[in-house]
Amino acid sequence: MDTRTGLPVVGMVGGGQLARMTHQAAISLGQSLRVLSEKPDDSAALVAADVPIGTHTDLSALREFAKGCDAVTFDHEHVPTEHIEALEAEGVKIFPGSKALVFAQDKGMMRERLAALGAPVPRWQRVRTAEEIEAFAGGSWPVVAKATRGGYDGRGVWMVGSPEAAADLVSTGIPLIVEEKVPLRRELAALVARSPFGQVAAYPVVETVQKDGICVEVIAPAPGLADDLALEAQQLAIDLATELGVVGLLAVELFQTDDGIVVNELAMRPHNSGHWTIEGARTSQFEQHLRAVLDYPMGSTELTAPVVVMANVLGGEPGGISIDERLHHLFAADPGVRVHLYGKQIRPGRKIGHVTALGSSVDEVRARAVRAAQWLQEGK
Repeated sequence: MDTRTGLPVVGMVGGGQLARMTHQAAISLGQSLRVLSEKPDDSAALVAADVPIGTHTDLSALREFAKGCDAVTFDHEHVPTEHIEALEAEGVKIFPGSKALVFAQDKGMMRERLAALGAPVPRWQRVRTAEEIEAFAGGSWPVVAKATRGGYDGRGVWMVGSPEAAADLVSTGIPLIVEEKVPLRRELAALVARSPFGQVAAYPVVETVQKDGICVEVIAPAPGLADDLALEAQQLAIDLATELGVVGLLAVELFQTDDGIVVNELAMRPHNSGHWTIEGARTSQFEQHLRAVLDYPMGSTELTAPVVVMANVLGGEPGGISIDERLHHLFAADPGVRVHLYGKQIRPGRKIGHVTALGSSVDEVRARAVRAAQWLQEGK
């Protein structure tokens, strides 16, 4: 508890942009998020006041960080499960807890648990040899191979198109699962939040657009999604949050096929598919996550406009006009676009921010968001 304000202290492990935006949400609740950051120039470390420096793999650093926190949460899933279990045994309140978070950390365990719950999942298998991958493929290449732990933004995922490629991948020694390549129509995401009390709030189902393994656009609500399928996706996310015991945000990444929906991945934290909620929903995903881990009543998930589109801003090639000049031109051209930059050093292909546009026409709003993100990336 913060003795100055009488308000609880939330600690977030990880100093990336998710922690940065969670800190911004904490301010309106009278709080300053406590952040465990690896470097003093990490995205959240540049704006938060209470930023111990340490790594998520160091149990002693985690233990020291948790002192004085009313609740500890995460901006990524990479904290070793055994460290979380050790802190829980010492009485630290951690959300989501180890028994839930492991299903976002380990893809093999996730697939096993989802299948046991009857959730729609691709055909999949744990594999250790190239022969097992070849047998799984059954002559139908490619198949999708995934590292059981540690992958994100396209990392740790491989399209394996031949026995030779399978042998090369297995030779790396990375623990793997393989999945069938799902004949998807598009990708969706269902975002829900759940409190320890058990209250759940669901956001509208969104369409996500991927390029080179990175989410580049999110359209809310998903255009043309039938009401019954949208409700099915929301109910699936609510059921998974409840069955897995998630506290905080749960993002369920989905494939839409001709036959319905299939679960791709789970994330138990604020998620790229929910950045649009800062301006596009009555309660942002970041405030909702804080409300959940503090067991506050959930906020409204109502949209603030008929259509909301978020586009990620990626780092472009060096040269051209400065990012400051690009902002000047963008704001003059479209005063309604909202910009969020993460304070990151610009590197080609790196997520350095996002933009959000709101309106009533999907085509018009989407064009504005994409144009704004491209201008900030390329300066043209």
